[in-house]
Amino acid sequence: MLRSAMLAPLGVRTIAQAGAAGRSAEAGLGRGIALDLARRRATQLTRLHYDLSLDVTAAAVAVGTVAIRFDRVASADDLILDFRGPTLADLTVNGHPLHIGPRTDGHLVLPARLLTKGANRVTARFETPIAASGAAIIRYQDDKDGQTYLYTLLVPSDANLLFPCFDQPDLKARFRWTLTAPAGWTVIANGALEGQETTSAGTRWRFAETEPISTYLAAFAAGPWTRWTSAPAGERPISLYGRASRRAEVDAEAQIATNRAAVGWLSRWFDIPFPFAKLDLLLAPAFPFGGMEHVGAVFYNEDRFIFREPPTLPQRLARDATIYHEISHQWFGDDVTMRWFDDLWLKEGFSTYMAARIQAELQPESNAWTTFLLSTKTPAYRADATSGTQALWQPLDNLDAAKSNYGPIVYNKAPAVIKQLAFLVGEAGFRRGLNRFLTDHAYGNATWQDLLGAVGAASGVDLTAFGQHYVLRAGLPRIDTQLRLAGGSIASLALVQRPARSLPDDRGGAWPMKVRVRLGYRDRADVVLDATFDGQTATVAAAAGLPVPDYVWPNDDDQGYGLFLPDNRTVAWIVAQVGTVSDPLLRAMLWSAIWDILREGRFAPARYVTMLLDHLPGERDEQISRTILSRGATALDLYLPEEGAAPLRGRWEQALLARIDDPRLGYGLRKDALDRLIATARTPLALTRLRDLLAGRATLVGAAIRQPTRWAIVRRLIAIGAPDATALYASEQRLDQSSEAVKDAFVARAATPDRSVKSSYFTRYFDDAALNEAWASESLGAFNTIEQATLTLPFLRPALDRLEWIRQNRRIFFLPAWIEAFIGGQRDAAALQIVDRFLGDHPDLPVDVRRKVLTARDELALTVRIRTTRY
Repeated sequence: MLRSAMLAPLGVRTIAQAGAAGRSAEAGLGRGIALDLARRRATQLTRLHYDLSLDVTAAAVAVGTVAIRFDRVASADDLILDFRGPTLADLTVNGHPLHIGPRTDGHLVLPARLLTKGANRVTARFETPIAASGAAIIRYQDDKDGQTYLYTLLVPSDANLLFPCFDQPDLKARFRWTLTAPAGWTVIANGALEGQETTSAGTRWRFAETEPISTYLAAFAAGPWTRWTSAPAGERPISLYGRASRRAEVDAEAQIATNRAAVGWLSRWFDIPFPFAKLDLLLAPAFPFGGMEHVGAVFYNEDRFIFREPPTLPQRLARDATIYHEISHQWFGDDVTMRWFDDLWLKEGFSTYMAARIQAELQPESNAWTTFLLSTKTPAYRADATSGTQALWQPLDNLDAAKSNYGPIVYNKAPAVIKQLAFLVGEAGFRRGLNRFLTDHAYGNATWQDLLGAVGAASGVDLTAFGQHYVLRAGLPRIDTQLRLAGGSIASLALVQRPARSLPDDRGGAWPMKVRVRLGYRDRADVVLDATFDGQTATVAAAAGLPVPDYVWPNDDDQGYGLFLPDNRTVAWIVAQVGTVSDPLLRAMLWSAIWDILREGRFAPARYVTMLLDHLPGERDEQISRTILSRGATALDLYLPEEGAAPLRGRWEQALLARIDDPRLGYGLRKDALDRLIATARTPLALTRLRDLLAGRATLVGAAIRQPTRWAIVRRLIAIGAPDATALYASEQRLDQSSEAVKDAFVARAATPDRSVKSSYFTRYFDDAALNEAWASESLGAFNTIEQATLTLPFLRPALDRLEWIRQNRRIFFLPAWIEAFIGGQRDAAALQIVDRFLGDHPDLPVDVRRKVLTARDELALTVRIRTTRY
């Protein structure tokens, strides 16, 4: 163990002493990285380098040294160094020892008297924990072969938990890693491998220095990884690493090829070469994100990237989209990084948007823009229409709160807004602007103003109003169609917008927008007309005098951002004829329009289920089928009281069984129907089929079901309290010899309809340090099975009372998942009262947490309203 020096050299100050002496060291201190501190440091430092040496041969702690080199501007004050690890020792500043003393909120003062103008060097020894959760170095124990794997995850503000640093995105640095690991392990890091040698402790791995990168992008992984390498002639080698126990399951060639294709496409489209020296890929076990774009070492979620059963089309497309997203980050996020996490949307929004563009061009059969509508824009609309919404640009006073800025506004609204931006300014100007933006800020930092400035200058379009309404304003417009007829012709057609929800402090005004309006005809070609909003109204002048259409769709090609609600004539046509629409994107938008008016209270949920069952036999698009079935299940289980749902369940299950057994359908459509049957099975008809599948008496597309589906069935039987559930659970534990067996059993048992089991899980979520965060997150849905809402209601308030603890101690996506699971697992007024009482009892709840609660609260309120409405 390292120990701190006990004596302070003469003339050196601790934080407390420095604060007493003057304002320079005191300002900006406190928990996390305050914006004032970050701004001040950004004016003090340039040309940063980190030389990091870390020994990870011990089980619970890593021991390391760091040498930080930087240039300091003249007349700069004291410097604040960040480190939250448990032990810091042997700190020197330009060769002078510095007494560390008690660190205050993870900060340490480097006194100005020890610093020089120009080059400086700071060194230290340190320790940092290795743990299954709550640490910068995550430890994963493979239940299959007993092997241990380590990887880091520092985004957005945990670099200073791993090593002493200046932890803010606009202080980019060149990193050089040296890592000592047990013999037989493989280590990867940001830089290319320069060499390795045997030591008494194991093997020392030395890596080349990187290009300038932000601290949150620093990364390494260590363990007995297996490796695949692809090195075509004339192209950069790409290596993929994964657990040895899962080597036979990995389609490495396909994964590497998809990454390589993305690199090539983006290099050509941006007209900028891949900006970094190398590209390694890691399938990280129990990874809490879908992927992470570390420079030189992109980490992907192992569970989502290894298909344990034949994948459906949406599963394959989702994996590819994650790859396209993370590789897009190499330009948007890694090369050019937001200056501060208030502009998080810049990197996440562009990467999601670019992923859709890549998929549309490299996989034209994927219907990528249909995926974009259903998987990206729809969650944006849902969140942006609540009182918990916020603007794309999100004020952030402290980096410690940055992880709460992640969510559907950043990941879903931002790319949807960028699609509108590209349509508004035109393709040529958009591409020129992005090239200028990336070129001007290469290996640096930028803001949203820099982006819109570059695109506006390149396209000749004034984007001032665009920035005001889409970047700085929360919420979204609702667009209604106003169609006037005169005889057999259109007298006038206009689109009128207003805010979808009245929000406090809304700046008002109209969202600038350009859209395409489709006039649909059964007996002649459709007419598509452009329309641009002038204030709150977009007049479609060219429509006047045209024959009366069968329907009007005001957002053809899905270019606009807003809730586009159809008129009553169009609603009637969609209900009767949506299955006749051949274009998948248009058909998906029309289906979504009906769902939107259902949520507006204009369409009964029972009518939606009936409409769905009428059209389901003819639906052949996997993505649309998956979406409308998911919404049908929501209508049955959430929006309809049981007396309204019960008469529909028989037909619902029969329709799913017919789809499962239909030999004319492909695997994906039949598998999706089975997944939906498992999730909603209630009657003996469905439950008998599920038991037959487990016993091997029934098959799917001629083959026995595999382990993920088997566990899904067991989980469902547990959730509904089936009398044979306990025996089937024990049987599955014996049968499953896969590497995921322990996790799957843990998740399934969370669905047990027993208060003592629920209490045990709830306690473990907070008190079990060995419980992997990814396992906990995956079990939340089972814990909050909707049929158990009465059982889980007593856990709602305790779950809300722990939100601030979760915010501080769990990673980015755990907090929203927790809120969505516990509030979303309810459907009655009693739960709504608990949430409202909690909000009233906590007026000082951090604003980011309050917004997430309000988003889920408004969804619950909508559910209660729909359930109690008489149609």
